[in-house]
Amino acid sequence: MADRSGDVAAAWARVRQHLRESAGARLFDQWLKPMELVETGEADSIHLALPSAFMTNWVKSHYAERLLQEFRALIPDVRAVSIETRRATPAPAVLKAEAAPAGNITTLRAAKPAETAPPPVLDSRFTFDRFVVDASNRVAFNAAQALAEPGAPRFSPLYLHSGTGQGKTHLMHAIGHAFLAANPGAAVIAMSAERFMFEFVTALRARDTLAFKQRLRNADLLLIDDLQFIAGKDSTQEEFFHTVNEFMIAGKRLVITADRCPQALDGVEPRIVSRLSGGLVADIKPPEPGLRRAILERRRAELVDTPVPDEVIDLLSSRITTNIRELEGAFNRVVAYAQLTGEAIDLDFTAATLGDVLRGSQRRITIDEIQRAVSAHFDLKPLDLVSARRARVVARPRQIAMYLAKRLTTRSLPEIGRKFGGRDHSTVIHAVRRVEELRDADREVDGAVRLLMRELEG
Repeated sequence: MADRSGDVAAAWARVRQHLRESAGARLFDQWLKPMELVETGEADSIHLALPSAFMTNWVKSHYAERLLQEFRALIPDVRAVSIETRRATPAPAVLKAEAAPAGNITTLRAAKPAETAPPPVLDSRFTFDRFVVDASNRVAFNAAQALAEPGAPRFSPLYLHSGTGQGKTHLMHAIGHAFLAANPGAAVIAMSAERFMFEFVTALRARDTLAFKQRLRNADLLLIDDLQFIAGKDSTQEEFFHTVNEFMIAGKRLVITADRCPQALDGVEPRIVSRLSGGLVADIKPPEPGLRRAILERRRAELVDTPVPDEVIDLLSSRITTNIRELEGAFNRVVAYAQLTGEAIDLDFTAATLGDVLRGSQRRITIDEIQRAVSAHFDLKPLDLVSARRARVVARPRQIAMYLAKRLTTRSLPEIGRKFGGRDHSTVIHAVRRVEELRDADREVDGAVRLLMRELEG
């Protein structure tokens, strides 16, 4: 190529074009576009500048090698590409390549700060249409949808709280997806409170807090997860308070999640609690049995070639009651093991796959409880189930009680037999098999078993 300065400017324009094509417009605009060429007169080095230390570190870690390769492909004698942070004091002239005529550098101007925030890292699974709604989460769901609607927000911040794995993070990401779909050019930032704290401390140490503040406050939607982790961090809380304040004054959308209501956040400044309480606070309650089953049925409907029988759905939804994340995790584990082994999913396969999970979540149900529940359901006396009576009105409930004892307790077959009037373990085996057959063929028996299991495990 001809003269050095013209070569560098032309090469830089082409490098930028390649980066835009490979990285995509959003990532390029938010991370790479603010980078500018610094003319130093050095023959074998390229110097690039960014407006903040935070952006400099990110580009160095993700694009340093790529930038060197791009320049070498165009100017073979380039040996190094340096990426630096622009100083506030006068520095070497910074050139915008797209403003310079090919082969001649004539336009010099000060660098501009980053124009937009970095792209959000939103989980593609967490959308509104994949969120199963019932009374325990309806208010939070409706509030999340309302905040994502176009136009001026009706409230902000939205504060969602619940125990672990109940769906608050799902709703937070769903807001981000819906808001971006309605506003494709919007700037959305999603981060955990721990990430907020880490980035702020990093900026503080680099004496570059202004860029951090501008990046967050330029966002149209800010999503912060698990706020409880900033408890006791004074400097982080100070910055968080000002961020919340700025968003409220500007009428922008802010979503915050935590594992408890604002007033229960130990170690969080009262003024932050006051600001958070000034928006809409919505809680998500632990999932009821109906919701747990509906969630699993939704996940089952999404499967293509892996049948999951109703009795497995019943088992998982009745046994795993702690939170939705564990429930879905158990379901996914069973499906994955079945696909890897080629085995069919049934109760035995599920129990073998999830033995540790099911044992850990199982409430200690006794055979006495089962006998009382079955007797009440069939209008019998508990003594009838342990008696020698063989009439159908007693024999069938007795078989169902034995089946439930096998399903819901850890007692051995001989132990179960002894609890039913000293019967042999082979009688218990026959009862279990008979009830399994009847559940497939008789809706009344199947319905009774389902109802009894919900009562005993609920």
